[in-house]
Amino acid sequence: MRLGVLFSGGKDSCYALYKAQKTDEVACLISVISKNKESYMFHTPNISLTKLQAEAIGIPLIQKSTEGRKEDELKDLKSAIRDAIGTHKIEGIVTGAIESVYQAKRVQKICNELNIWCFNPLWMKDQKELLHELVENGFHIIITGIFAYPLDEKWLGRKIDEKVIDELAVLEEKYQMNPAGEGGEIETTVIDAPFFKKRVEIIESDIKAEGNSGVLVIKKAKLVSK
Repeated sequence: MRLGVLFSGGKDSCYALYKAQKTDEVACLISVISKNKESYMFHTPNISLTKLQAEAIGIPLIQKSTEGRKEDELKDLKSAIRDAIGTHKIEGIVTGAIESVYQAKRVQKICNELNIWCFNPLWMKDQKELLHELVENGFHIIITGIFAYPLDEKWLGRKIDEKVIDELAVLEEKYQMNPAGEGGEIETTVIDAPFFKKRVEIIESDIKAEGNSGVLVIKKAKLVSK
């Protein structure tokens, strides 16, 4: 089956892509760039980097912008998926949804309307198990957004490794925080993965943070040989 992957450049969409490639043909990536930093549907930190990531992966990318107004942004997503059907002949959509019923139901509705399949390979996966699998499979992931107590700017730019996973597990125990950030506590950016033909090297970045909210803004990056 030819699939399109809803692609944010974060760990969940990248791992969903990795899973989908094992069983089907991924014909394209689809990124929706929201002008609303608090979008209900879409990952926003460093979303513009998806173009470079798609080049690193070697899969065509369809990008669509949206104002990010609740529910209206779904029309832009549907338009992007319709473009993927027309251009790349996809028969299904892959998402990185884990627990978000809000997102999963809306993508499923769009797929039903367009008469294509919807595949959520990470659905209801244990979040700590997910993080361990990412590290074990050679994903290089950095934290580029923090949006919950007790996280602070010291977390921004940290690579997710076993030490970080252990720290996140402690925060889950103490503060009921989702360790993989499924509640919006953290956002991530993947700079290398098993299916990347080149890796992303960050040249220039800037931290914008206040209290328990902040982002690592990647201002300049390039692809380098692995």
